[in-house]
Order: sequence, then structure tokens, then C-alpha cells
Amino acid sequence: MSTDVTTTERATGMPVDWGLAAATGARLVPAGPAVTPEQAAAEVRRLRDGARVSEQHVRELTGMGAGLPVPEADVVDRPDWIRSAVDGVATLLDDVPGPRRPEGLVGDAVGRVTRSAAGLQMGTLLAFLGSRVLGQYDPFGGPERAGRLLLVAPNVVAAQRALDVDGDDFALWVCLHEATHRLQFTAVPWLRDHFRGEVATFAGNIDGSASGAVDRLPEILKALRRERPTDGLALVEMFQGPEQRAVLDRLLALTTLLEGHAEHVMDAVGPAVVPSVATIRARFTTRRRGGGLVDRLLRTLLGVDAKIRQYEQGRVFVDQVVDTVGLPGLNAVWTSPDTLPRRAEITDPAAWVARVHG
Repeated sequence: MSTDVTTTERATGMPVDWGLAAATGARLVPAGPAVTPEQAAAEVRRLRDGARVSEQHVRELTGMGAGLPVPEADVVDRPDWIRSAVDGVATLLDDVPGPRRPEGLVGDAVGRVTRSAAGLQMGTLLAFLGSRVLGQYDPFGGPERAGRLLLVAPNVVAAQRALDVDGDDFALWVCLHEATHRLQFTAVPWLRDHFRGEVATFAGNIDGSASGAVDRLPEILKALRRERPTDGLALVEMFQGPEQRAVLDRLLALTTLLEGHAEHVMDAVGPAVVPSVATIRARFTTRRRGGGLVDRLLRTLLGVDAKIRQYEQGRVFVDQVVDTVGLPGLNAVWTSPDTLPRRAEITDPAAWVARVHG
């Protein structure tokens, strides 16, 4: 199954040759593990069944999404995931105004070079991620942009073999995580538009933030000498103005909540339906932090290590809130954007409980 991606710059949005990004990623991503046609068909069935069954378990645990339909998951290979990811990012950034550039032939030439360079960069990054992503819920993909749950079969098989865990248990465990993400966006009616709006606001301020960084350069250099940040995110924040940093804080808090909620749910449901969940969790956590020197460097540059910290911080936040006020109390987080945790509250769950539950 393939996803159509426009090959030119859209009327709005960031200047990226999306078609080149998809083609580059699909060409560079390595082949998946060797499987027979029978094994491939069995894995597809297992993942589709797992996605359907897991959402029912997630609904029973969380109390969210009662009565909503359960769409079929799309089981894809690595190039199809890359094409879908490019399409999803392009759609997400459609409302973002492109950067200013010179008028006339010079501007057109600059635009072509910029789009091509950005397309090549994005394709290369997605080729790296395309061999590692197990699944993803894209709130903006699928027919009529209603959302699409993707499970990357070759990556699930490769991870299951590397971890040496039960295939049925591992597939269901992965599906529990992704089904939770789907339920977050389908059961919380305002979340999809809120997320898209925050991303558009953040990306739309990039030009202004860059200009402001020039004015603040002496201050930034002093801070660099004083603090010597080793965290890539901390370095990025130094170059942002107050408005963009505030949006980034909200986005980081939201995405950390989403990942932590999925982590909590997959392990809370796990013992009843995934007999080997403890073994899977222990081995998978070790695998997330492992890898050779080049792999670890690439993960740092691509922000994958920051993503791992999001899983861990988000899970601690959700676990502690549930311990204090239970799952119904946690579900107050989905009431409105105002009840989402603030960035400081992610590492101080008691502050969120006090603010929301009084």
C-alpha cells in the first residue's frame, strides 16, 4: 500500500520537496528481516487482530471511547511507513506559512534548492527511523484525513527476534501502545485540532525566533559559556524567543503525556492479556538504551534519546497521578487544553493534581 505525496511545494506549508523526501527515504531504508510469504501473511494477520483486540482492552481499562468504531489498522512495510510519515508531516504543516525569500528568478532558484535540500534531509532521517519504528498513529492520515494506525510488520518481526520473546505476546504489546494513541485522539474530540494548532504556531514562529536570536547573540554566547549544555533540546531553547519557547513547553508537555499514558496503559493491561509482559518490558527497555556508538550518535542527533526520556518521564507522571487519584482522576487531563499538564508539572505530578483536583 502506498501513499501519494505531492512532489512540489504546496500552496502553504514549509518549503520541502515532499516527493523527493519519500523517494529518498524509501531508497535508503534497509530491507527488513528475511521471512517466507507464509510468515509475512501470518504476521499481518496477527498485527491486525492485535490492533482490534487491544483497543477493546484499552477502552475497558481507561473508560475512554465507549461506542466509538474500531477502524482496521494498516500493516505496512518500511517504505510504506516512510511515505505515510512524509504525507502526515506535510499535512500537519500545511497551515504553516513558508519562510520569506527574494522575489523573481533568484527567489525561485533559492526555493528549488531549499526544497530539494530539505527533501533529501528529511528522507535520510526517515530512512534511519524507518527501520526502527514499530507502529504509529497518524491523526492526520488515512481516508479523508480521519486518522490512521500503522504497524510496521518487518520492524515488529526484527525486534521480536532480537529480544527473543513470544511473537503473539510482543505483537499484542506493541498494539496496546499504538491503540492507546489512537484512542487519545479519537476519544478526545478537541485534541487533534489543538495539537495541529500548537505545531503550526511553533513552526510559524521559526523565522521570528531566528531573527530574534541574532539580536540576543551576546546573551546566548554568555549562557553557552556559563551553562555548557550537553542536551540538544537545551541548546535549541537558547535560540528561541519567549513566545516560541512557551509553545515548545506546551508541546513537550503534551507529547510527554501522550507517550507516558500509552506506556502506563500497555503495562497495566499487559499482565492479564500478555503473559510475558515483564520479560518484554525489561528486554525492550534495555534495547531502547542500547546500540553501538554510531547508532547512539544518530539517535542523539535525531532526538530519539529525548523521545526515550519522554517515555520515562511521562510514565512516571501518569503512574504517580493514577496512584493518587486513580484512572478516573487522571482522565480529567482530557477535559480541555487548560487541564493538560504544564511542562514543570510533568516532573511534579502533585502540582498537577493540586491544580486540577484542588
